[in-house]
Amino acid sequence: MKNLLQNLWEKVTNSRPWKSFFRHGWPDNPLDRSLIMTTNIFFHLHPVRVNKKSIRAAYSLGLGVITTVMFIILALTGILLMFYYVPSTELAYFDIVKLQTKVPFGQLLRNMHRWGAHLMVLSAVLHMVRVFYTGAYKPPREFNWVVGVILLILTIAGSFTGYLLPWDQLAFWAITVGTSVAAYEPLMGKTIKKILLGGPEVGQAALTRFYGLHVMVVPAILLLVISLHIWRVRKDGGLAANEVKDDDELEAENDSN
Repeated sequence: MKNLLQNLWEKVTNSRPWKSFFRHGWPDNPLDRSLIMTTNIFFHLHPVRVNKKSIRAAYSLGLGVITTVMFIILALTGILLMFYYVPSTELAYFDIVKLQTKVPFGQLLRNMHRWGAHLMVLSAVLHMVRVFYTGAYKPPREFNWVVGVILLILTIAGSFTGYLLPWDQLAFWAITVGTSVAAYEPLMGKTIKKILLGGPEVGQAALTRFYGLHVMVVPAILLLVISLHIWRVRKDGGLAANEVKDDDELEAENDSN
């Protein structure tokens, strides 16, 4: 039994997912203890060694930073919008109209939130395309690629749940169509639709649930997963270009040969 557990433990610790998440062993030797210090994002914001190509603007286009900045802007503008919005089928639409016509800078505030959401979705998609194109999803960064996919899904979920809140015709029918499509999922489609709407059709229960998801559940999970994503980028030694040798290194190798 003891050998069985030991063999199982060795298989787990030697697997690719384990090594993708845990990059060094238990700190019971000088090397692993030093790695804990040098790879800690709180002690060292940047990796010990950074490749020139990884800090060029043309390499990453700053898409990950743009997505993170958009999330911060959406959080701040969303908090301000909550002061002028009531998630009620009788008041929601008129609150939006009042915000745009009577509240100082209300139109600007709402447009910043709406267009910021569109830009966050766009920058997240382009960021995934850039990561795929540059091969940054390959080992040992496959775990962070999965985290990025989860972030993309959460970003789209945040945009989708906020779509109903203005409570106009466009929002009503968009959510009606969206939840009807979700109902065709073969395993839990009808259950998912019932959970989202809280009833047979889009109404007060649906608006309350979408509001709760939009202002509490999705942002909280996004914040945690974004933090994990940034931490993993740092633990992996920065951008994937760190594994690409600089021109100076290539010249030094050629000279040595």
